[in-house]
Amino acid sequence: MAIMEPQTLDMSAILLGAYELADMIKNSAETADYLYWKQRKDEDQEVKRLMPLLNRKKELFEETQRFGHYHPNYHEAMDQVNEVIRQLDAIECVNRFKDAERKLDELLHEVSQSIAFAVSDTIKVPGNDPLDSGGGCSTGGSCSGKCG
Repeated sequence: MAIMEPQTLDMSAILLGAYELADMIKNSAETADYLYWKQRKDEDQEVKRLMPLLNRKKELFEETQRFGHYHPNYHEAMDQVNEVIRQLDAIECVNRFKDAERKLDELLHEVSQSIAFAVSDTIKVPGNDPLDSGGGCSTGGSCSGKCG
């Protein structure tokens, strides 16, 4: 869309395209894989046994976090959470689910990025990577030098 010539956007066409895109994503191999492994994980008896235990251990750890490292049980509570997570990670369906979830997230991020960059190559697209803040010059994050 050129800046010089005004064009009206037909919202119904945009919505129709969005619904078509959503259907393509819903029918993708990534979504099918994600849903399959989610169901397998949700039905696994060992996962059903460990999840309530993990939630209890997380609650205990959250109580210790108010005081941080100074709480006498902080490290013990953290170790207990990590032990249950280690047990969960040893289950194949949990690993497969996490991998499928990551792949679906990457697909959704790529689609979001394509849409955003079709509008402008300076639009920031958030992702789920905790190590990538996505920040630019104004946020104190890494700068691409394209700000002007």
